[in-house]
Amino acid sequence: MREAGLICVGCGKNFEGTKVFRCPDCDSPLDLVFDGHGIDKSKTCSAERYHKFFPFEPHEIISLGEGNTPLVSVPSLAEKIGVRSFGIKNESVNPTWSFKDRGTSCCVTHANALDFKHIGTVSSGNMAASVAAYGAYAGMKTTILVKENLADEKLAPVVIYGARLFRVSGNYDDVYNKSLEIGKDKGIYFMNSDVPFRAAGSRTISFEIAESFDFDVPEWVIVPTSSGGNIRGIISGFADMKRHGYTNKVPRFICAQAAGCSPIVAAYDKGEMKVKRFPDPDTIAHAIDNAFPPSGNETLALLKKFDGIAIGVSEDAIISAQAEQASKGLFGQPASAVPLAAAYEAKRRGIISENDRVVTILTGSGLKYTAAFSRHKLSWHECHVNDLHESI
Repeated sequence: MREAGLICVGCGKNFEGTKVFRCPDCDSPLDLVFDGHGIDKSKTCSAERYHKFFPFEPHEIISLGEGNTPLVSVPSLAEKIGVRSFGIKNESVNPTWSFKDRGTSCCVTHANALDFKHIGTVSSGNMAASVAAYGAYAGMKTTILVKENLADEKLAPVVIYGARLFRVSGNYDDVYNKSLEIGKDKGIYFMNSDVPFRAAGSRTISFEIAESFDFDVPEWVIVPTSSGGNIRGIISGFADMKRHGYTNKVPRFICAQAAGCSPIVAAYDKGEMKVKRFPDPDTIAHAIDNAFPPSGNETLALLKKFDGIAIGVSEDAIISAQAEQASKGLFGQPASAVPLAAAYEAKRRGIISENDRVVTILTGSGLKYTAAFSRHKLSWHECHVNDLHESI
């Protein structure tokens, strides 16, 4: 592993080495500090294609082939919303069906470079499966902590990889903080939602979008947001591209949340720069129902820095958007439909214009949460084979 460091996004303190997960002084998240850059166009796997942006040697990378996901242009949605172009970055085709695999690859590679034998995560679903899969591939002992209300259907797809899974009662942020304490005491690398190398892994989404646009990046990127780690990584990825001369601008960003759990939106709407715990969260978009996001304050700071906004959308709008995306051949979990709903709302408010190009991030497969089918009016037909000709 090449030499790298970390910087606190809150107080700016620098840390030599990379064995820290949050700032011990102000409890803010940390960002990776590394000035390398370059694109290996002979590679398709993102971890290998963009390895020069990371402090890893190519042979060190632990990968299941994540990245290189399609950016699907949907002209009919562009026309309906009223924008120049509309694209959906389909992260559901990653190895464990969500964007989490990008950050997990970076974290497991980092953990391996530091000689950790035991890894773990605190998750609302997608990250649990991702860490379990990559832990199995790397031959590492893996411990997964999930929320007490996590749907039963999300548990077996984690345990099947051989990980130990604990369903933990208590506030999600308390479990997050406790995991870092346990990790320090027991030598476990807890690769939670906004740890430095996970956020850094999300930068590859930006790199791929930039390449898809031949480095003439779109005006808007809309990201469904929970802890804030993913949107932090995506924004910093575009900033990296501009800093190193690959692009001449950074897109504007929309932090999209479900209105039923929208602590970042609540702070943004009030002009505040610190999030507060969202009371009584209730949304079908379970993948992003983080009531007190650990990177919420930094997300607000980045939105201010890059002239971004935050938008919350209703449950009805989420369900409608999920169905509409599926009608275009892209079936995402409810959280992945939040950006489409936010795009409609942003256009309605006059924030997005008809000349803008918009990209949304479909973060995870709809098969991750099939209980959502009950919210749709789905039906099918039955008949005998002898009646088939007349029935069709």
